[in-house]
Amino acid sequence: MAFKVGLLGLGTVGAGTVDILRDPFQRHPLLQELVIHKVGVRSLDKPRSVDLPLNLLTTDLDAIVSDPEIDIIVEVIGGLEPARSLMLKAIAHKKHVVTANKAAIARFGEEIFSAAAEAGVYVLLEAAVGGGIPVIEPLKQSLCANRIRTVMGIVNGTTNYILTRMQAEGGDFAEILADAQQLGYAEADPTADVDGFDAADKIAILASLAFGGRIKLAEVYCEGIRQVNATDIAYAEKLGFVIKLLAIAKRDSATDPEQLQLRVHPTLVPKAHPLASVNDVYNAILIEGDPIGQVMFFGRGAGAGPTASAVVSDILNIAALLKVGRGQVTQADGTPLLDPLLACSHQHYCTIAPLEDLITRFYARFLTQDYPGVIGKLGTCFGNHEVSLESVVQTGIRDGSAEIVVVTHDVREGNFRQALDEIKAMTTVASVASVLRVL
Repeated sequence: MAFKVGLLGLGTVGAGTVDILRDPFQRHPLLQELVIHKVGVRSLDKPRSVDLPLNLLTTDLDAIVSDPEIDIIVEVIGGLEPARSLMLKAIAHKKHVVTANKAAIARFGEEIFSAAAEAGVYVLLEAAVGGGIPVIEPLKQSLCANRIRTVMGIVNGTTNYILTRMQAEGGDFAEILADAQQLGYAEADPTADVDGFDAADKIAILASLAFGGRIKLAEVYCEGIRQVNATDIAYAEKLGFVIKLLAIAKRDSATDPEQLQLRVHPTLVPKAHPLASVNDVYNAILIEGDPIGQVMFFGRGAGAGPTASAVVSDILNIAALLKVGRGQVTQADGTPLLDPLLACSHQHYCTIAPLEDLITRFYARFLTQDYPGVIGKLGTCFGNHEVSLESVVQTGIRDGSAEIVVVTHDVREGNFRQALDEIKAMTTVASVASVLRVL
């Protein structure tokens, strides 16, 4: 039995997928039953890293998703359009879809998964988060007996690479970003990575799977790493922390266990924490649940090989279902019957807690006039807003101003922000140089 695959895109991930499909030796035997039927490309003349017969290539992507001979559509062109429209058209033609497109899924997941449920086909997306790290299917299947409390991680390799180098070299963000762009670790337009949007897409997907509900992407708080500088990296080091861009989804037990906290921001992570040692372009996702406790998934979060590995694992999942006749099963009344551990069929939206109700620790750095009593005034202001301070350190003089660093205990974000507004208005405070959350 042969299962025919239509591939949309022959870039880095598409080429990696072709390499695996054409070389099944010592891999799963089901790979031998997968056939690349058509490959959609933007240009037939572009030089490519893989050598495919010209008759397999076409620029007519619509013809691929409507081809009656194709069983599985693999979307690796990226972006929002035409990826969204092509996936929906494939679904309308009763084709299963494998995608690596976290941006399209995070924004149009409701539309795509509703269409798939109605058509009785699967949309699998292991490659959308964490590259080759298997985390989507474990959340759907291996960990489904658990009551998930927290999903958090380093899910963007570009920002992790930049922060790792800032920590190792003491350099500032702008210079290391420019170097990362030259080395190919950062895009020419790095906005999606360094402003946290890529990580927000990914945590929205993970939260939806972990907590069994849809996520409105606009409700994910998102803060990037542009404001992190060498001074903060150095102070974090002295205080026993490293700074990482974390994506966090957790049940908001402090207020309402039915609410979720969903946020992306640079965070001071204690050096003893499992995520603190994840460096360079590596990703890691830490999951806490009951009764399993903590598990962590670690590996390369991008690249041809790792991402193609995840793509092909999804293709094999679908091929396995087709092989045993479970690809498009209908119930007695004619409605589609899908495997509930593979399909994304939840309908309700998760409730996201307001940011001001978040309970967390903070690091803040102030530049003040070098007058006696300034630290006392800061402490009094924080105390008036029920913000308890773990440590207050005057570190020296910078540009004629005294530099004071504070770390709080767990506090309500709304209270901390109110105190900060009052502190900014103090005549003795020149500026609030930086504010970061602490894990």
